[in-house]
This record gives sequence, structure tokens and C-alpha cells, in this order.
Amino acid sequence: MSTIYLGIVVFLIMLAIFDIVVGVSNDAVNFINSAIGSRAARFRTIILVAAVGVFAGAALSNGMMDIARHGIFTPQYFSFEDVMCIFLAVVVTDVVLLDVFNTLGMPTSTTVSMVFELLGGAFALSLFKVMGDSSLSFGMLLNTDKAIQVIMAIFMSVAIAFVFGWIVQWITRLLFTFKTSHAPVRSGLFAGLSLTAIVYFLLINGLKGSSLMTPELKAFVDENTFMIVVCSFVGFTVLMTMLNFFKVNALKVVVLSGTFALAMAFAGNDLVNFIGVTLAGISSYQDFITNGAGDPSTFMMTSLMESAKTPIFYLVGAGAIMVVALTTSKKAHNVVKTSVDLSRQDEGDEMFGSSAMARSIVRYTSTGARAVSAVIPESVSRWVAKRFNVSESHLEDGAAFDLLRAAVNLVLAGLLVALGTSLKLPLSTTYVTFMVAMGSSLADKAWTRESAVFRVTGVISVIGGWFITAGVAFTMASLVCSAMYFGGIVVMLAFIALAVFLLVRSNIKYAKRAQKKDELDEIFKQIVALPQNPGTYADARRLIADHSRLGNIQLLDFVRNEFFTITSSFIHEEYRKLKQTQSRLRDQQRHWKRIRRREIIGMRRIDPLVAIEKNTWFFLANNAGGQMIYCMKRLSEPFIEHLGNNFTPLPLEKYSPYLEQEDAIKSLFDQTIGMLQNGDFSHAEDIRHEAHRLQAQLSNMRKTEIDNITAGTESPSMKNAEFLYINLLQETQELLSALRHLVRGLNKLQDNTAESQYA
Repeated sequence: MSTIYLGIVVFLIMLAIFDIVVGVSNDAVNFINSAIGSRAARFRTIILVAAVGVFAGAALSNGMMDIARHGIFTPQYFSFEDVMCIFLAVVVTDVVLLDVFNTLGMPTSTTVSMVFELLGGAFALSLFKVMGDSSLSFGMLLNTDKAIQVIMAIFMSVAIAFVFGWIVQWITRLLFTFKTSHAPVRSGLFAGLSLTAIVYFLLINGLKGSSLMTPELKAFVDENTFMIVVCSFVGFTVLMTMLNFFKVNALKVVVLSGTFALAMAFAGNDLVNFIGVTLAGISSYQDFITNGAGDPSTFMMTSLMESAKTPIFYLVGAGAIMVVALTTSKKAHNVVKTSVDLSRQDEGDEMFGSSAMARSIVRYTSTGARAVSAVIPESVSRWVAKRFNVSESHLEDGAAFDLLRAAVNLVLAGLLVALGTSLKLPLSTTYVTFMVAMGSSLADKAWTRESAVFRVTGVISVIGGWFITAGVAFTMASLVCSAMYFGGIVVMLAFIALAVFLLVRSNIKYAKRAQKKDELDEIFKQIVALPQNPGTYADARRLIADHSRLGNIQLLDFVRNEFFTITSSFIHEEYRKLKQTQSRLRDQQRHWKRIRRREIIGMRRIDPLVAIEKNTWFFLANNAGGQMIYCMKRLSEPFIEHLGNNFTPLPLEKYSPYLEQEDAIKSLFDQTIGMLQNGDFSHAEDIRHEAHRLQAQLSNMRKTEIDNITAGTESPSMKNAEFLYINLLQETQELLSALRHLVRGLNKLQDNTAESQYA
């Protein structure tokens, strides 16, 4: 029996390694997004600084391991068999859950997942124990006070981090404005204050709990804390001011120092999320082998009530794996992109759409802001507006926001996380860093009226994902733990195999998707990287033309395939195939809106006079593309209802006139796609002429069908299928009309001035 449990412990270690990899892929956003978003240094430099911080934090994380041992449940009432069920269920659930979020590119909380998985697994077994032994209660088996304290600290950190991020950034920007490069003394003062805060909270406060600190050194720090802080402030301020005068940006030093500090706080606070449960499992196994007498179901785990004494090589080894995962994980870069895009200073690729809740929040907030502005003296409003003149902002090439905001994000998030660590509360570094970044971006007026709804939708989506994490983690761990408890060793091994299989399959699928780089994304990145000045107007215009051309090629290829899938599925009564087109239409509609928004942003980067001239044709082409999608939706919905209700179909021969036109319509789409691929619009009018001819033929077919229905009857009645056939002819006409408008708009956008008699 002990050999089997040894195997489970080995699997726990293996899954813990997976957990570190997927956890760091998710949590890398916590400590490198500000440095990456502000372009404080090269990516390799940022990773190197973060790696050093991770190693330092790993060596200091021992005190947090108690959360996994006895912070959520009372182990003295659980047998070795019970705790192994709980620990294995937690690790299996955690690995799969985090990998799903990473694949979606959504930052979630490893702290929340670990706490709620422990709570879910312990709750399930506590329920069985209370049902079997009336002398036990949930209050005895679950450490409810500590669990509530931890959960409240986690979720309160959302509001606290956002509010503090907004207030601190607003005050900082009010003092320093966006012209930080023109204020070397003030910049040096801010840098000195920031570095002093980092030293105090993350080095002095963090090192107090480290086993590396000797009693003599701890006593010296306690007795001279004030002097250390004062000397650090004076020294750092003088040094940073001198660096500014020598043209070395002190804020870059602060951002890199903050990256180190936050990486250190992350490892110190979050390492328990990755290896705490596994280390508790190893400790349990060692205690069972030494004192268990071979019966895992009766040996109680009182030893877990003691504080953890984790060997340093475990911590350093985990830190090494974290660094490797951080350096190599493509999913980490995907999650970082989500956070950076939501906090960028200017408009960019808003990856989230608009939601009713976000629209309401923005509308009511705007109303409240106007009410507050009405009672503020006009002179004060003008002064504040002058301090928040965004046009004075200087961003590094490709940066999403400036170094001042990056410094505030890192320093403030580091302080909040360090405070939670010192109080032995496993605050979610994801919650804290993400919400600080959102609060600071709001204070910096990065959420304009053009982007606020999309940003708020993104924040709501991410926060909603966090709450889903809590519920799913609790439920999944409860079910998995229950199955292991009743199924024994066989079920435990089955779940281990399932977790490994899901991870391997997920990573293979993600790697395949990652290889398919979207050329549209690359072009848009080049567009937003261009500064808005006359010297880049020509480049912006060329890139927008390429983006429009490629986007319309994708759209026309989609329409060509899906439109005839819809008609064929209806004619041949393939209900399931027809239903599947609905989700693809919804996805394409969202994708087209995203393309349209990107190109609107791009139009602002070309010569304003040219933009005004091309505006009509731009919207003509975009609206025509959207009309094609709506045309297919209008066509598919009654088709689905007809087949779903199993109504009488028309005979196949009834569709013969229409099917004879399909090849010509498909050929027309092929010609249009070929024209866009070659960039040669010399045959644009020929395509529009052919589309007009086909429209006329479909119109005659529609008139003939109506005449056939009404001929020879005083009160004709039209079957539902006949009505849908006439609708098919009408919508095909509309599709061809939209194609004509699309070709005309693109023709004009490409500087082809030929007019058409079919406009």
C-alpha cells in the first residue's frame, strides 16, 4: 500500500511541475506587463530581472506554505487517505482549470483556484464524515474563520487595488503631468520615493520572515528601520536625479526595480499555489511511512497542524522551473497581451466587444462626472485639464503607456502584495496587479469615450472569469475528491492520467493554432505603431489598404462557402449542418466589427484631407461587407425554423432554376477574390456588370414564381416552403447588390476612379 501512495506522491510532484508551468503562464502578467507595456527595456532584460526576483521570492516563501497545510481545513480530523484524496483532487483540478484559462488568453487567479479547490475537496469529505459521525461538525473539520478571512481578503483586493490604483495615479499625474522627461528633479524625487518604498516593503519587510536572516541582522533592522528609510530616500533621490541629468531615464530604473520587486512578491506569495499542496502531500507521506503502521484510513494527519519547514532546494527548484516557464511559454505572452491592451494609453485592438452592463456603467459614470464638473470652479477644471494634457505624453516606440504609469503600477501592486504577505494572507497577485493597472489607466484618461465601453467590457469579462474560477474550482474539486474517496486508488490513477492527457492535447492544439499567424494582426500592429504625423501618412495609407484588402478576401471567402452551405442544407434538409452555420455567422459578425474598428483607427493616421475624401468609400465597403453577413442571417433563421418544425419541403426539381445560377454566382465571388489577391482592379466594373446581370435574372425568376403561384386561382395560398424559396431569390439578389457596393467602395479606396452606370 505504501508503494502505491509513493507513486501518487511522485505523480503529485509531476503535476506540481505542470502546475508551475501553467500557473506562471497565467501569472507572468502580474510582474512583467508594466515593463513590457512601457517598453522599459528589451524583453530579454525584463525576463532576466524578473527571473532574479522570482528566485529571491522563492527563498522567502516558506511561511505561506501553512495555508495549504492547515489554513483551510483541520487536518487532525482527516486520515492520510483523506488528505491524499484532497491534495490530488486539488492538483488535478488546478492544472486543467488554469490551462483552459491560459489557452483563452484570460488572466485568472492561482490563489483563488487553490483556495477554492482546497475548500471544495475538504468540504466534500467533511460532508461524508459529518453524515457518518454525528459527533463531528463542519466547524471542527473546516477552518471556517481562516477560510473566510482568506476569501474576503482575495475579493476585497479587487476593489482596494482598483481604487488605490486610480487615486495614486491621479495624484501622481497631477504632480508630474505627462512631460516627465522635462522635469528631471521631480522625476528623480518620484524615483527616489518609489525605490525607497520598494526597499522598505519588499526587502526589509520581506526579509524579516526569511530563514536567511540571522537574529542579529533582524535586530539591527528593527532598531534602525527609520534611519534605513531616510538614508534610502535621500540616496536614491540624489542618484536618480543625477541619472536624469546624464540623460539616463530614472523611471526605467524604477520600472525594472519594480519588476524585480513584484516578481519577488509574486514568488513569495504565490509559490504556495503551485507547490504548497504537493509539499503538504510529501510531508503527509513521510509522516505516514514513519508513524502510520500501514493503515492509511486510520492514521490521522495531526502533523500537518505544525508550521511548514520546507527545504530550500524545493523552493529554489520551483523557482528555476518558474523562470524556464516564464521564458518559454507562448501562453504567457498571450495573457500579457490581454492585460496590456486593456490599459493602453491610445486606441488599439479592442479585443472585447460591447456589453449592456458596460454601456450602462459608462453612461451613468459619464453623467456623474458631468454633475461633479458642474460644481467645480472653472479655473480649477482648466488647471487640472492642463495637467492631464495627454497630447504631451511621450511613449517609447511600440509602448502602450508611459514609464510613469508603469512605475505606479509596479510599486503600488508590490506594496499591496507585500502587505498581504506580511499578514499571512494569500492575496491574489493577479487581482491586485490587474486592478491597479485598470485603475491607473482610468486615471490617465486612457479610457476615452471611443474605447471606454470596450475596456469596461474587458474588465467585467476578466472579473467574471475570476468568479467563475472560484465556482468551478470548488465544484470540480468536490466532485473529483468524492470520486477518488469512493473509487480508491484506481480512480486516483485514472484522474492523474486524464489530467496529463488533457494537458498534452491542449498544448498540441494551442501550438497548432499559434502557428497560424493572422496577417491582419501583424498589419494592424504596424498601423498603431506609426506616429501620427505627415511623415507617416503614406505608410499608414498603404497599410490600411493592405488591411482592407486582406480583410475583404477573408470575408468573401467566408461568404462564398457559408452562403451556399446554407442554401444546400435547406434544399437537402440537413438541419444539423444548417444549425452549425449560426455560430460561424456570429463569430464572423464579431470579427467583421473588429476589422471595421481597426480600420477606423487606421484612418485617423493618414492625411485628414485624404481621410475625408475616402471616408464615403470606406464606409460603403464596410457596410456592404456587414450587409452580406446580415443577408445570410436573415436567410438562415427561417430555414432553421422550417426544418426544425419538420414542415413540408418543396420538390428538388422546384429549385432547378436557382441551382443553374449558383455556378455563375460562385464564379463571380472567385473573380472578386482573385482581383483582391492580385491587387488589380482593372476588371472591377466587369464584376459589377456581371453581378447586375445575375440580379436581373434572379428578379425575373422571382416574378415568374409569384406568377405561377397566383395563376388560375381567386384566393391563392402560398406554402411556407414556397415563401422561403421566394425569400431565397430575394436574399441572393441582396447579396449580389452588396457585392457590387463592396467592389465599388474598394475600387475607390485603391485610387481607381472608374465610375459605374450601375451605382
